[in-house]
Amino acid sequence: MRVSEAVVDRLVAHGIDTVFGIPGKQTLPLNDGIGSRDGIDFVVARHETAVTHEAWGYAETSGEMAATCVVPGPGDMNAMNGLKNALNDCTPLLHLAVETEPEVRGGDGIHETPPDTYDNVVKENVLVENPEAALAEIERAIAIAQTAPKGPVRVGIPKNFLPMDVTLAEPGDYATESVRGVDEAALGDAAEHLNEAENPVVLAGGGVRSADASGALVGVAEALDAPVVTTYKGKGTIPEDHDLSAGVLCGGASPDLLALLSESDAMLAVGTDFDAVATRSWTVDVPDTLVHVTLDPEDVGTGYEPSVALVADAGAALAGLAGRLEHTETRDGAARAQAVREADADRMADLRDTAQAPLTSVAALSAVRDATPRDAPVSADAGGFRIWTLVSFPAYGPRSYVNPGSWATMGTGLPAAIGAARANPGEGVLALSGDGGLMMCVHELHTAAVEDLPVVLVAFNNSDYAIISEEAERSYGLDAYDWPETPLSLSTIAEGMGVTTARAETPDEIREAVDAAFDRDGPTLVEVPTDPAEPQASVHMRD
Repeated sequence: MRVSEAVVDRLVAHGIDTVFGIPGKQTLPLNDGIGSRDGIDFVVARHETAVTHEAWGYAETSGEMAATCVVPGPGDMNAMNGLKNALNDCTPLLHLAVETEPEVRGGDGIHETPPDTYDNVVKENVLVENPEAALAEIERAIAIAQTAPKGPVRVGIPKNFLPMDVTLAEPGDYATESVRGVDEAALGDAAEHLNEAENPVVLAGGGVRSADASGALVGVAEALDAPVVTTYKGKGTIPEDHDLSAGVLCGGASPDLLALLSESDAMLAVGTDFDAVATRSWTVDVPDTLVHVTLDPEDVGTGYEPSVALVADAGAALAGLAGRLEHTETRDGAARAQAVREADADRMADLRDTAQAPLTSVAALSAVRDATPRDAPVSADAGGFRIWTLVSFPAYGPRSYVNPGSWATMGTGLPAAIGAARANPGEGVLALSGDGGLMMCVHELHTAAVEDLPVVLVAFNNSDYAIISEEAERSYGLDAYDWPETPLSLSTIAEGMGVTTARAETPDEIREAVDAAFDRDGPTLVEVPTDPAEPQASVHMRD
């Protein structure tokens, strides 16, 4: 069997049904194998930067893995951005990179880059040295990607190996469990600290979602009667209309939310690595009594000294804690969480209640949320409006909301929604993007149109890199980085790519346009002009 056919068969055997990529002469043997095989499709993107973001969105909203396939050199390096994003977010994907032939390597062959170029943007960088080893290396790579903490794995296959018909080494089964069980003594210590607390709080990170442990998280929070704050990647792990939901620890976290954390007497931090972005470089105060659950031992002690640390899967740790916690009626966790929610709502009231065009992001997002089905997957791009989305757009399930974490790369919203639509067939998917982020991936509108995907893209257009302009003017006295004299019509661009469009300037128009878009089968862009002079969430929510 040809190497390319065997690789495709192995992908299908592992349930990988979608490969995102851009074909080139070097990848054609793989494309031929995919095209002639049932149970797997190749989605042709328009730029390799979007390819890995699409696979990321597929995995984030489904919990399953997709694959990517690109040509050497320029294609591979364009895909690096999304690989790094997936690495930071512990998102599994298999990146198939066609490599320069071994006999040419080092001689500046076309598109050649040294294989170790990619070492720092993936969980592991696997180079197939002999064609006979290709299948075993693919099997090993898939196991590594799916072993928690999960992540992207690159497999470099020299292009001359793919069409070879050789005897392939058959691999055995690889284990995909990094840590089994939870230390019983540490669980007992953790439960003792939490039971003694009068005002505990829970911080939930993306590890809760990766472990499919949202139900266990809610159960532990209810047993403790503790408010739950999430990280960027933990948003949605507790439904944000739950009585104990208290918001997101992010750049727009309010003084009320920060006070909730600092004034608690014990914290259970589960599935989080306490990264510098969420914690504002570890300046956020947390209780001295800290129970930290993480899968990576290197996370322990990063920024904060734990009272008890458990290197364990979030689901296993939460399940182990559940039976050891003593419920008390005196903690008043729901009231503490409600106080933060109400204070945050008061801070945003003037911004939300406006109906005057151009709208604020908060008013526009509120109208979009009204018209979006509760469980529809939502993909939010990075940029200034992402912070408004984190604090004002409720998420109701662990796989219903995705945004980039600490890598915070722009240009992810639309590609991720394309991946989400492939992973969730038959469901409408909402993409939220600013005009700055959208212009970094606008080519993928054509991918959505060709694939006829039910993506509802709401594009907030303020003709400005507003988050940059605000800081440039406030701190440096520089001119704004905007383009009001050269207005950009996103609708015109989308129409030229075969996408249905609508323009909405008021909350009622937004609700009507988004509702209609979810009733369509193909992609729709809803363009919403927003106020370039509105405050940034990181400033407004702190004042």
